[in-house]
This record gives sequence, structure tokens and C-alpha cells, in this order.
Amino acid sequence: MAENSISVATHKTHSRFWILAILFIISTVNYADRSTLSIAGPHVASDLGLNPLQMGYVFSAFGWAYTLAQLPGGWLLDRFGSKIVYGSAVIIWSVFTFAQGFVHFFATAALMLFILRFMVGFAEAPVMPANSRIVSAWFPVRERGTASAIFNISQYAALVIFNPLLGWITQEVSWEYVFIVMGLVGAVLGLVWFKTMYSPLNHPRVSKEEVEYIRAGGGLVDMDNDPALQKKSAGPQMGYVKQLLSSRMLLGIYLANYCVNAITWFFLSWFPIYLVKGRGMSILEAGFVAALPAICGCIGGVLGGVFSDYLLNKGYSLSVARKTPIIVGMLMCTSMVICNYTTSDVVVVAAMSLAFFGKGIGALGWTVNADTAPKEIVGLSGGVLNLVTQIGAITTPIVIGYILNKTGSFDGALLYVAGNGLVVILSYLFIVGKIQRLVLKPLAA
Repeated sequence: MAENSISVATHKTHSRFWILAILFIISTVNYADRSTLSIAGPHVASDLGLNPLQMGYVFSAFGWAYTLAQLPGGWLLDRFGSKIVYGSAVIIWSVFTFAQGFVHFFATAALMLFILRFMVGFAEAPVMPANSRIVSAWFPVRERGTASAIFNISQYAALVIFNPLLGWITQEVSWEYVFIVMGLVGAVLGLVWFKTMYSPLNHPRVSKEEVEYIRAGGGLVDMDNDPALQKKSAGPQMGYVKQLLSSRMLLGIYLANYCVNAITWFFLSWFPIYLVKGRGMSILEAGFVAALPAICGCIGGVLGGVFSDYLLNKGYSLSVARKTPIIVGMLMCTSMVICNYTTSDVVVVAAMSLAFFGKGIGALGWTVNADTAPKEIVGLSGGVLNLVTQIGAITTPIVIGYILNKTGSFDGALLYVAGNGLVVILSYLFIVGKIQRLVLKPLAA
């Protein structure tokens, strides 16, 4: 098929769902890469002689790089398209993940681990903006809540699928092989990406009917084909960034997404260690127990997107349809503080499962980004959102590390994490206002 041409398929197709499946699979591996250190953490800390505060800084290495690379990553997506940038990122981060399995050969193993985690974060920066960008191109507005929820639940699916496996590898083989296995899996998926990913107008098996259905429903099918939507600048347009940061609506969304991610990073970094150090479980037990709340988060993530789209299709405004699941979900998420007042592991698992379920329902930030991002800079807009969001990947591991170092208890850590859920609610109630697509003003020549 010629480049930039619509498929000549005559039957109605559903290629967008295959694209979504690819996003889900790769995003699941992406989140599993992020959580490798949380599973291997107790053994890594023991072998490398790291205290909780030092582990907090190592956990944060990913967040520093991931945050710093958001604007360049978003610009690269708008400049070169999702296929090239995303596929290259998958292979690069897999190489750095693989290399973490060999840090013990270095005299400065802890420093090398920090550097490699930093580089993984740098390479993974385009992932979530690219997911949001691809959903904006491939899905009409009425399906975006569900589509975004599907790729967003990859963070829970990663814990369900990989935590038990990685826990078994850590306990029965060696923690180094956690990184080696995940690096190899990611490299293979990077090659699959280049063979299977296309934009709507270039997909070899998409029909004209499907393309027109997506376009009529508000999908940005021309994103990678319309020169008017492609910004061939030498770097990110800071004038556009200023406009994004001048929007009260977007600032409220950014604050809320930061807090949601702060909650996420408790589960990705300290949660398995909480089960081991705070609840006395073995590494293998923690791997399986951590998967139970993740299953609930996975279910909640799907239900949140489906419920949001249901409200939209029932005639409720976009604001009501997006805000309602977010507020309800974050209220449920605060239930984790119950763990501070019980000695029962059953109650702990139940409370964390309810909290994770609620977080899943309320994690619609990327759906909201697909609804609000200016059509000319969907990638850059997602980069700004993720830049603010990923500060939570820096602060949460360090803050919890400080709390543990000072108190020796996870009680304060759980209060801190639950408090972020309350901030999400306040932000959507009192800051965001009406949810709508932002229209850019022309930049001065």
C-alpha cells in the first residue's frame, strides 16, 4: 500500500481494537519494568548494603529522568510520529533494564543501579503521551474513556501477571534475572511494534468505513498525515507550553494527575516492601498478595472508563461523565488508611484491594488529556501532563523513604498516600471547571 493512503478494504473493520491490544500489551511490560526493583528490592538492598532512604533515592531515579524527558518526548512524538518514537523507546529501555542484571559486577553497584534506572526512565518518557496520542487518532470521543482505561489498566495487569513471576524468580533463582528476563521480553515486543503499528490512514487492513466512523466521532485520524497538524520546529514550542500552563482547567488536571501518580508509585515501589517489612510476609508471598489488589485495580480501571463512556452516551456532559468516576474512585482509594488500625493481614489485603479498585476507577487522567489536548500538539500536551504527573514518581519514593527512616513505620506513609486521593477530589471539584478541548492561540512570528 502506498504511504499516506486509506485502505481499500471494503468490509467494515475493527482495526482500532487490535491497535488497542498492542498498546495494552506493551504498556503492561512497561509497567512491569518499572516495578522490577520493588519486587527485587529487599534482596537488592541486602546485597548492595542500602538503607531505606538510599533505596528511596534509587527508586526515584526513574522518576527524575522520566519527568525531565517529558517535553522532549512529547515533541518527538509530534515531530516524528508515534510509530518510530515509541518503537525506539521500547528497545532502548529494554537494553537498560537488561543491564541492571549485571550491576553487581561493578565496584560502585549502587551508583550504577541508579544510573541505569535513570536511563530506563529517560527512555520510557514518550510511552503514556504516545498512548494518549494514538487513542486520540484511533478512537472517537464516545469510545475514548474505555480505550484509555484499557491501556491505563496495564499498570495493574503488570502487577497481576508479572509480580508473582518476578517474585518466584527473585526467591528461587536470583534477583539479577528479574531484570534480564524483562529486558529480553521488552526487546522482542519492540520488534513486534515496528511490524504491527500504523496510523489510521496508513493501516493495511483498516476500511474506509472504520476511518470515517472514527473521523466523524472526533478522532484525529489525520494527526500524522496533515501537514497543518505537524510542527516541524527545531524543538518544543515553548509558546504553546505557556498556553497550556495558563489554562486553569489544565492546571487542575495536572495537579490531580500528579496525585494519582503519587498513589501509583506507592504500589509500584514500596507496596511489596510494606508487605515484607511491615507485615512479615516472604518475598514470594508478597509477590502473590500484591497481585490481589492489582486485580481489583484492573477491574476498577475498566469499569471507570466504561462507566464514564456510559454517562456520556446517556447524554450527560463531558465534565460530568469524566469527573464522576474520578471523585467516587478517589474516595474509595482513601480506604487504605484502615491498614494502620488492624493487625489482620486479611483486612489489610481487603482494604488495599478496595483502595486499588477505587484508584482504577478514578484513573481517567489520560482520557481527559485526549479530550482536552489541542489537536495540533497532542503529543506535547501529553508530555506536559506527564511531566507534572511524574513528579509523583520522584516525591513518593523519597517521602516514604524519609518517613520510614524517621519513624520505622509505614503508618505515616499510608496517610501521605491517601491524602493524595483527597487532593484529586478537591482539584476536580474546585479547579478544573468545564472539561473541553483547548484551542491554541497563534504564536507571534
